[in-house]
Amino acid sequence: MSLKANETVTGQVRLSFVHLFKPYAYVPGQEEKYSITVLVPKTDAATKQRIDAAIEAAAKQGQMEKWGGQRPPVMPVPVYDGDGVRPSDGAPFGDECKGHWVFTASSKQPVEIVDTAGNPIINETEVYSGMYARVCVQFYPYNFNGKKGVGCGLGPVQKLMDGEPLAGRTSAADAFGQPAVTGAVNPITGQPM
Repeated sequence: MSLKANETVTGQVRLSFVHLFKPYAYVPGQEEKYSITVLVPKTDAATKQRIDAAIEAAAKQGQMEKWGGQRPPVMPVPVYDGDGVRPSDGAPFGDECKGHWVFTASSKQPVEIVDTAGNPIINETEVYSGMYARVCVQFYPYNFNGKKGVGCGLGPVQKLMDGEPLAGRTSAADAFGQPAVTGAVNPITGQPM
């Protein structure tokens, strides 16, 4: 595997805010992108080191190619402490982020989604917020409207295993309880047979 210095593949991570089959914009009017929020367990020091090295490589590239030889005094990076607060509004991250490093990766192009054998996943119900995966990401420097920093591009995603969905939806069984199994029921009338 030959990755660029500003690219890395994570270890096992949990995915949240999954938009891999249809592009999505968090704010109406923004450009829609394929995106995920990646939750890296803080216990996975090897993945965090690779991410930090890729961010540093992107920063060096930015200094040479985008920032006129100067590194920004405070360089925004896309990785946050899930035990802290969101930089956008100061609100705490969700409970699923506790004990994790959190970042969002996106792509304007569709991304490959494969299973553990490398086979494409085409059934959208198999890919959801809460599943576990490995993700290839590429960090890149930006200089947009005077704002300089490092962003995160999304590459291929490999689903490793299912996890508890983070959709926040209540199942029918939770809402209505499990029906008592007393005998056969006519599926048309709903009455006992």
